[in-house]
Amino acid sequence: MFSKITTMRSTENYLDKIKKLKEKIESADAILIGAGAGLSTSAGLTYSGERFKKYFSDFQEKYKINDMYSGGFYPFPNMETYWAWWSRHIYVNRYDQPENDVYQNLLKLVKDKDYFVLTTNVDHQFQLADFDKKRLFYTQGDYGLWQCSAPCHQKTYDNEEPVKKMLLATGFLTATDGKYEIDLANKENWNMEIPAELIPVCPHCGKLMTMNLRCDDTFVQDEGWYAANNRYNDFLRRHKNLTSVFLELGTGMNTPGIIKYNFWEMTNYWKDATYVCVNYGDAYAPGEIEDKSICIDDDIKKVLEQILLLL
Repeated sequence: MFSKITTMRSTENYLDKIKKLKEKIESADAILIGAGAGLSTSAGLTYSGERFKKYFSDFQEKYKINDMYSGGFYPFPNMETYWAWWSRHIYVNRYDQPENDVYQNLLKLVKDKDYFVLTTNVDHQFQLADFDKKRLFYTQGDYGLWQCSAPCHQKTYDNEEPVKKMLLATGFLTATDGKYEIDLANKENWNMEIPAELIPVCPHCGKLMTMNLRCDDTFVQDEGWYAANNRYNDFLRRHKNLTSVFLELGTGMNTPGIIKYNFWEMTNYWKDATYVCVNYGDAYAPGEIEDKSICIDDDIKKVLEQILLLL
């Protein structure tokens, strides 16, 4: 539908765009947030660099893995090593998370509005920031959930306690009076294999468990997933003829059919809709919706702070 050669990049004054976005948010009947990896990156939840070295320097040295994303696809020699990697990956990106001002500032902007969040992120940051869980749709899964690898049934399982057991066994975590801490002082003693008895298996068929992350057609969409999908579609149905803002934050072209393309299409067809793209180095919109778009090429953290200063 949209021409590949008519995408526009706004040259409008930066501050004017910030003011315009503030006004659109304030006047909107509904705000649909589309969140991609760029939002968590802006919040400091990076998968490479110093943060990666802090938690995975031993895997980097032995297996030459240089970032968390590629490590998730590495062909480890056995399941003991596989789960030593993934238990760390899960813990540092899902459970060991302090309060984050980027997500909290986003909530400040929309908490008094009728909002909904559609996200491809799997790090649970929206719930950690106290967004209403009934206004969230995690389309691609959650680091905090496991599923049968077959899968023999459509159900997911919370993994916090078994993950902590794995990490205690490998020395990555210590526990005192129920409080867990990453033992950074003794990194040289971290084990890159978990005990075999801790490898998770399906309680129904006995096959290996795996992450509930969408990477192929075995991804489990459980009751919670379908309930969130229904709430999302109901949100769209109720607001189609109202003043709406499609606020896209840090979404790239890995899975554009989930957020970006749908936001473009709805902005084009909905009478009173505005498309907003905030993405550092990649903020644009099709020419067909240029007059209904605000594109801000800057760090999301900075943009949210600038808007709040104007409130």
